[in-house]
Amino acid sequence: MIINQHNSTVIITQDKTGSSEFLKKLSVLHERYKENDIILELKDTPLASKDALVSLSEMHRQLNYSFVVVSTHLNPDDFEDDLTLVPTLQEAHDYIEMELMQRDLGF
Repeated sequence: MIINQHNSTVIITQDKTGSSEFLKKLSVLHERYKENDIILELKDTPLASKDALVSLSEMHRQLNYSFVVVSTHLNPDDFEDDLTLVPTLQEAHDYIEMELMQRDLGF
């Protein structure tokens, strides 16, 4: 797991760990980064638990922070509106920037 922080955004990148181990580590780390916008960059491995990822996303969004997953192998239709899924890191940054503007405007 590789963690980089830029201003109020934390980018957490999956390294060589499997997805189930990665999600376990992520749920432990969530407490530390719960007051930051999170970009989760997944490598192209099968996802062990969609429910765990959706649960983390929902919990984070309830705190009024962004939670964006970057992945080219996950299908957005599998998650409906439960998860913000984008194909590139730049799109994740753009999405967070839009959400920040909406929060500033009170939406």
